Amino acid sequence: MQLLPGPVRRFAAWCVVILLASGVVYVAIRLCVEFRTAVTPALLALLGTALLRPLHRRLVKAHVQRSLAAGLTCVAVLAVVGGAVYIVVSALIETGDQIIASLRQAAKGVADHFGAAGTSLDDVASNARELLGKFGGTAASGVVSGISVVGEMLAMAVLALLLVFFFLRDSDRAVGTVRAVAPPGGADMVEAMARRAFGAVEGFMRGTTLIALIDAVCITVGLLVLRVPGAVGLGALVFVGAYIPYLGAFISGAVAVLVALADRGFVIALWALGVVLAVQVLEGHVLQPMIQSRTVQMHPAVVLLALTAGASVAGILGMLLAVPLTAAAFGIVHELQGRYQAAAAPGPGPGPQPSSGAADS
Repeated sequence: MQLLPGPVRRFAAWCVVILLASGVVYVAIRLCVEFRTAVTPALLALLGTALLRPLHRRLVKAHVQRSLAAGLTCVAVLAVVGGAVYIVVSALIETGDQIIASLRQAAKGVADHFGAAGTSLDDVASNARELLGKFGGTAASGVVSGISVVGEMLAMAVLALLLVFFFLRDSDRAVGTVRAVAPPGGADMVEAMARRAFGAVEGFMRGTTLIALIDAVCITVGLLVLRVPGAVGLGALVFVGAYIPYLGAFISGAVAVLVALADRGFVIALWALGVVLAVQVLEGHVLQPMIQSRTVQMHPAVVLLALTAGASVAGILGMLLAVPLTAAAFGIVHELQGRYQAAAAPGPGPGPQPSSGAADS
């Protein structure tokens, strides 16, 4: 190695470090995939804890016992989620046939306008089914018809709710646990990194929920004014899709515009597109900077790459978890950068000392 120039040696050292870090990350991802039935509820519980901790903290400050406060928080979540699911499902059941019929009309119109001669919508559908049978039939049939998958999802949901209860109840012991497992001499740094990572996730969850609610209300009101069928269900789709940045908003907005095009015509579809774009501009230029910029500082390109990586690893669930996990990683990196910059900053120079009169003043 001494025969190689200094820059080559430094390049080789960085290559070794990158390869080792990549290997560790790959092994960690593979282990998470293998133990996904335990890892997924834990990650979802962390997201739920980050979102619900302010409510639990207020109950504790109101002199409610910690276990009772955690139980009341979980019951409140079940009531809110159950009520929201009931409203959404009822709205989708009432307007679902209308939405599907509108989408079919829109697809038929597009196929008639752009399709090749002799190509009908039924031919396209049959070709799509044949393609699905060749390349994804096994996976799709396993997901749709596998009762074990539904049971596994229910079990993970119950486990996630129980973990939320325990995480909230024992949140006061988290710092002590982190410091106990930290290496000797590094407890302060590990605690600071953990606080920064959890703060980033907490900010992401609260900000995303508020932004999703505002987007859903604005788009639902706009679609109701335009008398687009299924406005409540489409608004619910916007709310759920907001937890997947960029892609969720694009899909839900596209569905709303297609429904408006099929049922209300081209002009109303343009108005619906204007409503969706106006809400997205409001989100990107007002809501995001005001709500999330102080806690989650990530470039849109980083968010898109994180979504792509999460989708390749765990599908829709990976897309849901990718951005908060990336936010936590960025929080840790920012904490390390701040500490190393503070350590590398030169101390105050010997400069001229102030006179006694200046010191007294």
